[in-house]
Amino acid sequence: MTIPMARRRPVTVRMFAQRFSSTPRGARMARRLALHQLHEWGVPYGAELSDTSALIVAELAANAVLHGRVPRRDCELALLYSPGLHLRIDVSDTRGERRPEARTAAGPLDEGGRGLVLVGALATRWEVLDRVPVGKTVRAELDLRRV
Repeated sequence: MTIPMARRRPVTVRMFAQRFSSTPRGARMARRLALHQLHEWGVPYGAELSDTSALIVAELAANAVLHGRVPRRDCELALLYSPGLHLRIDVSDTRGERRPEARTAAGPLDEGGRGLVLVGALATRWEVLDRVPVGKTVRAELDLRRV
């Protein structure tokens, strides 16, 4: 006797990847490209998911160009989107030895140290992965079923 399989709706997964220069201008471009791509996928500008994603990409890209910069090497933005289910944001750089650490809080006079605290507050989870052949990827994931 066979057990009938439950019918599931097919899941559409959308992917986007783009390299950008390891400069402040490149980080701004990564944020703009992410917003544009999400808009093309049906997430309108100004929507909560769009604004949250923009903030996460801005923080991760700024960290990549500030702390992960290697001259003449690009950074990379990758998005993986399953509407209504999941959004994954990856920002990669070529400096594997400088890995970010999450801090609980920056001091009141500290000029930095708040970016990953913000990412941690907005994302469902985030992590740092090794990038093959060289570098690291900082990944932030949003579970859209919980929103």
